[in-house]
Amino acid sequence: MTIFEILKFNRELLERLRNIGVRLEDTRYIDLFGEFNDMVLAGEKVSYAVAVLAEKYGISERKVYSLVRHFRNDCNPGAV
Repeated sequence: MTIFEILKFNRELLERLRNIGVRLEDTRYIDLFGEFNDMVLAGEKVSYAVAVLAEKYGISERKVYSLVRHFRNDCNPGAV
């Protein structure tokens, strides 16, 4: 199966996800966000969790904060 065929088959779903603010690169950081939530629920300070995850995933702390903020956003209900 080609990339074109996959995109064509999933076009409606992909368009809906894009319209509500989901980016394709978000899938890369699903585990990061889960780990962040687990660490904070376990009592770790946010700044510590961010520093650990930035090191683990090889990204900046600023990017981790940005991802956390992005994943906490509500979806745009009018787009669905």
